[in-house]
Amino acid sequence: MADQRSADQPGTVADRTIDGPPTFENPWPVAHFSGKIKAYIDRLGTAWVEGEITQWGVSGGNVYGKLKDTTEDVTIGFNIWSSVRAKIPADLKQGDRVLALVKPNYWLKGGTLTMQVFEMRHVGLGDMLERLERLRRQLASEGLFDASRKKRLPFLPGRIGLITGKDSDAEKDVLRNAQLRWPSVSFRVVHTAVQGDRVPREVVAALAALDDDPEVEVIIIARGGGDFQNLMGFSDESVLRAAAACRTPLVSAIGHEADRPLLDDVADLRASTPTDAAKRVVPDVSEELNKVDQARARLSLRVTAFVRHEIDRIEQVRSRPVLSNATWIVDTRAEDLTRYVSRGVELMNRVLERAGTTTSELSARLRALSPQSTLDRGYAIVQQGASAGQQGSDQQGSGHIVRSPADAPLDTELTITLASGALKALSQGELDSLHNR
Repeated sequence: MADQRSADQPGTVADRTIDGPPTFENPWPVAHFSGKIKAYIDRLGTAWVEGEITQWGVSGGNVYGKLKDTTEDVTIGFNIWSSVRAKIPADLKQGDRVLALVKPNYWLKGGTLTMQVFEMRHVGLGDMLERLERLRRQLASEGLFDASRKKRLPFLPGRIGLITGKDSDAEKDVLRNAQLRWPSVSFRVVHTAVQGDRVPREVVAALAALDDDPEVEVIIIARGGGDFQNLMGFSDESVLRAAAACRTPLVSAIGHEADRPLLDDVADLRASTPTDAAKRVVPDVSEELNKVDQARARLSLRVTAFVRHEIDRIEQVRSRPVLSNATWIVDTRAEDLTRYVSRGVELMNRVLERAGTTTSELSARLRALSPQSTLDRGYAIVQQGASAGQQGSDQQGSGHIVRSPADAPLDTELTITLASGALKALSQGELDSLHNR
């Protein structure tokens, strides 16, 4: 039986040689066959492949994952040793589409084929950057980046709108730092996606909701930085136009210095980090109290200096002779008044004296020219007087002064005015006529 079994079955490794092709009679050992496979695979060299990371696990500093073709259901495994991992982007993760420089590697002990990665980078960054640059130029030409359209932030907003990821570090940083600076600050937080395809739609809706809230005085969009691709949602045109149309002042706090999203240029203020946003939007209560104390101290010094200056001026005015003895004004004016009164009395007396002299002179002239003075010297005034027989027939000559005998015919009634009193007489004609009779 033993001989029959020996004839029908191949011999042991020790009894066989591994020269020539493997046959039933002369099979290759597994190690030899695996070595052949490894040698063949090693001759394939490296190749660039494109796919999507569907699995990403880290163990002992090395990465073990799977890369899937996005057009067909084909997957290969890969590993990245720790020495290579330090040279590739640190933000690579599951779901990223990448280009990888791989080399097939056959593991002898496990009999498995994996791809050893030597380089790995994101796919499509060049196209994305080109699209972003076109969009940047378009929005700049429309004036969305102009400093003139940016609104000033309120000094102390009554309520702050915050758009951020749920339970994110960015949310905690903003809330904590804002409350440390001003404990009574109020927030309205709207949680949205901060990476992926949902970002534009959810951020635009959150902006509209907060902008319509009359109590929200400033809006912060916060995210704790990240990979360029993860920030693409904040460079979406719909988000940028919604931010430009926002009536409420907007602060962008994406927290990424290199390749920053276009939202930073459209927003009214760009903060470098969520913590910086809290500091820029909310004043520090201790600093403000300090400023108030300093302002009060300066105001007190100014008022004190002003009052002292005015007191000095009043003292200078009071020390002047014009105010040190105020009675001199009355005394001086009293002397002037006495002098003016004396002068007035003197002038008035002169006027009265001259008027009296003039009056006396005129009175003497008037008396000299008066008929009474003539009568006083013994003269008389003879005037025609109407007789009883002539009344009514010749009244026109009555009262006329008789200057010649012809003016007083016979029996003419005469009035003779003397120095004191008057006499009635009748004309007897001329004296010659009287003598003749």
